[in-house]
Amino acid sequence: MRLEGGSALSLRRWWRSAGFARAGIAHAYRTQPNFRIEVWAGTLACAVALALRAPLAPVALACALVLGLELVNTALEAVVDLASPELHPLAKVAKDAAAGAVLVASGGAVVVALAVLLPPLLRVLGF
Repeated sequence: MRLEGGSALSLRRWWRSAGFARAGIAHAYRTQPNFRIEVWAGTLACAVALALRAPLAPVALACALVLGLELVNTALEAVVDLASPELHPLAKVAKDAAAGAVLVASGGAVVVALAVLLPPLLRVLGF
């Protein structure tokens, strides 16, 4: 891997791109209340998985899916607002569908949490 220049394999280029990604995540955290809730819910779910010695991978992947889709939803809303400042039925469809994707992933994450975390939690509680 080259460490300089414009190559796609450039470490400098990758680091710059990662900075843009961090800026996008920070913007979403600052401006999107649902993203903040999902970050903390995911953190709690992962902590519970670790505390219960339950498999972390499915919980972490479900959390990453929800957060990733929330970031895509935020990006899509910004683009739709830029392209269509006035209310438009297709803009509504785009925004609603993106929000629906987050909702579907969130439902799946709840199912994963129940399947992975509930059995060890019930054992700890003596059930």
